[in-house]
Amino acid sequence: MTGNCFLSLAVDPPENLTILDPGHLGSLQIHWSPPASLLNMKDCHKRFQLEYFNTYEDQWTIIRTSKRTYSAQFDLGKQVQVRVYTLLKGSCTNGSEVKSARYTELIKEPTSTGLVGTAVQDFVCVFHRMEYVECKWERDPKQPANSLPTLYFWHNELEQTEECPKYIISNGIRSGCTFTGKSLPDFTDINFCVNGSSPEGPMKPSFITLQIQNHVKPAATQILQLQARPDTQLELSWESPAGKVPKNCLEWEVEHSEEGPDGNHLSVRLTLLSISDKSRICVRVRSKMHKYCANEGFWSDWSVWTCYPGNVFFFFFSLCLPIHEELTVKTTTTTTTTKKTASEPFSGEHSEFIHQTSHFGGTTVS
Repeated sequence: MTGNCFLSLAVDPPENLTILDPGHLGSLQIHWSPPASLLNMKDCHKRFQLEYFNTYEDQWTIIRTSKRTYSAQFDLGKQVQVRVYTLLKGSCTNGSEVKSARYTELIKEPTSTGLVGTAVQDFVCVFHRMEYVECKWERDPKQPANSLPTLYFWHNELEQTEECPKYIISNGIRSGCTFTGKSLPDFTDINFCVNGSSPEGPMKPSFITLQIQNHVKPAATQILQLQARPDTQLELSWESPAGKVPKNCLEWEVEHSEEGPDGNHLSVRLTLLSISDKSRICVRVRSKMHKYCANEGFWSDWSVWTCYPGNVFFFFFSLCLPIHEELTVKTTTTTTTTKKTASEPFSGEHSEFIHQTSHFGGTTVS
């Protein structure tokens, strides 16, 4: 084909664009056909560029494929926008890939079902210790009394949607759902829908999609040890928390505080405090999944305070450690004291902070 013929080649957009809803709470199937003008063309390879607006990420997603179907996740409570182009490449285009100037588009408006002001709010799921999942929500203040929320869920290991296996009841009202065992797989999109009924009519549905490995909350650490060494350093060690969270997926935050005999407050540095006979050192730790195992997650609850004997103290620092379970704490001599109980190891009114994050050999201080 000559250059002039190539320049005059017009590529038509795909045809018969359809969107099918199999009832999977937002997982829709998109289908299209090649343009009729290209059905008999044998010397060029046909592909398609699919674009759809991802309402969860608030941006367009672009897919290039030689297939004629694609499954994508949508929030059914919002508008669905899909468009598709034809891509042509081969001897008919002198080896260049040509995209159709026009596209075929399909827009579906959300189904306007449910009473305004009845949708649940603040839907949050927590994967506790990687053993069970709790999903909770808050009721809208405008929601009629005696409303009955219902949760449905679906993932690609299920043939059809299922209802919550065990509801969480608060003050006689459904406020969440508990999933035990392996009812929810990780690294898989899980679709939720909370709708329901009320004396005034149906509740407005809420649609949520998430992956549970990004919602892990480890258990609190139960065992910490502080040991004094002959070189006036304190050595802190702890055991990994109970549960099924892999040890190598945890990062740690350590909180430390001290007060000397005259109540003066020390500025904190990365190398900390030597042991004094008249001071008291207390630490506690918490953990979360680090970024190499999950995109996000929740901090565990703090462990109980573990103290080295002495009087109480006024400041603390935070130290993030991605895997290590031992820490040596070094201190400088302190002065002055204020009496407090062991259950209140520091005073928030007299506190200074240092936050250190360490990632596999690299250390940054902020």
